[in-house]
Amino acid sequence: MSGPNTNYDPVEVAALDPAAIEAATTSALSAIAAAATLAELKAARVAHQGDRSPLAQANREIGALPPSAKAAAGKLVGQAKGRVAAALTERQGQLEEERDARILVEEAVDVTLPTGRRPLGRRHPLELMSERIADLFVGMGWEIAEGPEVEAEWFNFDALNFDADHPARQMQDTFYVDPPDSGLVLRTHTSPVQARALLERGVPLAIACIGRVFRTDELDATHMPAFHQVEGLCVDEGITMAHLKGTLDTLATHLFGDGITTRLRPSYFPFTEPSAEMDLRCFACRGSDPGCRACKGTGWIEWGGCGMVNRNVLTACGIDADRYTGFAFGMGIDRALQFRTGVSDMRDMIEGDVRFDAQFGMEI
Repeated sequence: MSGPNTNYDPVEVAALDPAAIEAATTSALSAIAAAATLAELKAARVAHQGDRSPLAQANREIGALPPSAKAAAGKLVGQAKGRVAAALTERQGQLEEERDARILVEEAVDVTLPTGRRPLGRRHPLELMSERIADLFVGMGWEIAEGPEVEAEWFNFDALNFDADHPARQMQDTFYVDPPDSGLVLRTHTSPVQARALLERGVPLAIACIGRVFRTDELDATHMPAFHQVEGLCVDEGITMAHLKGTLDTLATHLFGDGITTRLRPSYFPFTEPSAEMDLRCFACRGSDPGCRACKGTGWIEWGGCGMVNRNVLTACGIDADRYTGFAFGMGIDRALQFRTGVSDMRDMIEGDVRFDAQFGMEI
């Protein structure tokens, strides 16, 4: 049995040729010196120090050499790798110093400049809610109508079929403008805009009115003397309660999420006949929790009033009640905001504390 080949010449391995190793080292040092950025230096490191670099390949060839040749080859390759590693470390330090110096200039901050210490404000959530509702109706092809907050008593009551002795006309419900016989009131609902629109625009008509209204309610957690309403009015030939129900369901879904619908309960309002109270499917439990605090276990939350426009209202506005029919509805925007956000006290909405607005950001 023959022994190991002690006369093996490592020069015969091309990768271990001293000239080849010197050439690979020189190439690596040149690439490192030419690197102008840290990214270029990283590319040079991969090319000349990575697993596929010439020096790495030469290092792997040492394992195939006889013991007598490994020491000399290892020293040759090791010195070459050391020179490359030292050059990389030095160049890395130089490029990092250049980068840091450049950042200090390019990203310099003048700490002597005065700062804005006032916190940024936010748009009021009631305004955002109003815009959200308006966007829905505009998307449905409706128009947004406006009217005065100081309103003629005729538009606020008479045109809407309120009798002369109706309780809503009394001083305990309505703010009258001095002198008492001026015939002016702070509107108690946005419905006067409906009468104005019918007189000014005629029919067919589909409008939504969003605005502030006033009533002589005591300010507490659930009532305000000045609050916001949205009213809808649609008058055309062939309008039915089915159109009303579909519109209300669309509005409920838009504001409170998929699956939230409405139901109608018989009621009475002077300006609609038939009339109905509108309930909203509980958005918290969706009718599945008998202990729900939002709906008190009923599965429904009272939301507003609606119905088919009374013939007397159409006639008072010059509309042929035998040819045209229409529906109307109204609900409080402040209450809708309570439902959407869980605000427990309406007074928080009007106290002007920016911390209340800030929690809603720019969208609700």
